[in-house]
Formats: sequence, structure tokens, C-alpha cells
Amino acid sequence: MDMLNEFKAFIAKGNVVDLAVGIIIGVAFTAIVNSLVGDLINPIIGLMTGGLDFSNLFIDLSGTNPASLAIAREAGVPVFAYGAFITAIINFLIIAWVVFLLVKAVNKLKEATARKEAAEAAAAAPAGPTELDLLKEIRDSLQQR
Repeated sequence: MDMLNEFKAFIAKGNVVDLAVGIIIGVAFTAIVNSLVGDLINPIIGLMTGGLDFSNLFIDLSGTNPASLAIAREAGVPVFAYGAFITAIINFLIIAWVVFLLVKAVNKLKEATARKEAAEAAAAAPAGPTELDLLKEIRDSLQQR
């Protein structure tokens, strides 16, 4: 029972919930990037390279010469699917670039917020007497003696 309570306390921590949300968003984002690469970028690259389709690039290791990667995989033929690897590299680079831009934007937002808070704190700080006011007080105090 003690372990169950400890587990409940662990799950209730904000970091675990944040991590879960991050994983869910990451999975959804990965689907979007896969579509971007497979449906938009690869066809453009294929057009520029004369019809080359990365997703169907493979080396047949069995010698049966299947017509496509899908047919080879369906038949259980051993293949070296380097096109899928190239696609994974493109996916990674796109995700890394987007994460970089996201972190850069968040850092810029944090800096702007910190500057705004510092300016508000400086404006809200009670203004003390100026140097001239202090000198006048000293003068008045000395004249009264």
C-alpha cells in the first residue's frame, strides 16, 4: 500500500504531467513531420533528381529481386532499406530544426518578459529623495542649529 501512495505522489508531480503532454505532442508532431517528408519533400526531391523515390530504395539481400520494398517486406525477404534510413535522417533534421526554432522563440519570449518585469519593478520602486533634496535637508538642518 505504501508503494501505491508513493506512486500516486510521483504521478501527481507537475513534471510527470508535463512529460506526458510532451510525449503526446511529440507523437502528433512526428506524424505531421512524416507526412511533410513523405508527401511533400520527397516528391520534390524526386522531381529534382529525375523521379528518385527514397522510400523505395533498397538492396535485396536474398537475390530474389522483388519489384518493390513493400513486396519484399510482405514476402519477408531480407533487404537493406537505405531509402527508409535517408527518410528518417530528413525527418530528424526537420524535427531538430523546428525544435531549435521553438526553443529560440521561447528564449526570446522569456527575455522580453524578464526585461518587461525589470522595467516594471524599476518604475514601481519608490523614488528616493534626489541629491538636491538631501543637500537642502542638510542645509536646513544646519541652519536650525
